[in-house]
Amino acid sequence: MHIYRHRNVGYARELRKNMTKEERKLWYTFLRTLPVKFVRQHPMGRYIVDFYCAEAKLAIELDGSQHYEEAGEAYDRNRDRYLRALGVEVVRYSNYQIAKEYEVVKRDILLHLGLE
Repeated sequence: MHIYRHRNVGYARELRKNMTKEERKLWYTFLRTLPVKFVRQHPMGRYIVDFYCAEAKLAIELDGSQHYEEAGEAYDRNRDRYLRALGVEVVRYSNYQIAKEYEVVKRDILLHLGLE
């Protein structure tokens, strides 16, 4: 169980309602069909991760263009460091990868879960 900021609960709920098309694709066509349980927009400490599997301690982040700007990269480094300190492995995929390399992304996730 992870401690989280209470105000993030409502925000996470809103993010679940307004997923990006890449998040919807990954969730509805893959993650929710796996034999391990993933949750969407999961509060962890001061952050909210896109997808989280508690059993594997694995967070999956889908990155849009803002993540490749200097400020976004710095924010993500700090965020990943924080999550790793909680014992969570973070894997990141770009929206481009979801759109153009989807099978590779799915296989990589299975490898991280030890299911491949």
